[in-house]
Amino acid sequence: MFELEERTLPNANVVLILGILSILGCCCYGLPGILLGVVALILHKKDKDLYLANPSIYTNYSNLNAGFIMAIIGVVLSFIFILMIVWAISTIGLETLQDPELMRELME
Repeated sequence: MFELEERTLPNANVVLILGILSILGCCCYGLPGILLGVVALILHKKDKDLYLANPSIYTNYSNLNAGFIMAIIGVVLSFIFILMIVWAISTIGLETLQDPELMRELME
């Protein structure tokens, strides 16, 4: 009998790194978090299909799942951040947000 050699999933570590960066990217007006999170989700799908085809030869599936969870969190946080920015601009106004004097008057 022949023995199958264990391999690592090709994009598992990349998905993990992109998931972490998508959480950090949500603080940069949300757009980097969404972009990095979506790329991580696409790579996760490809590697998950590869793993499900033959799960006995791949070893780092836990990294793939951790990256997937972080990518979802990053996308959701980025979406919430973008919604907060749109809400602030629509209720307060862009001119008020850019002028500290007007903002101080509005707060008092």
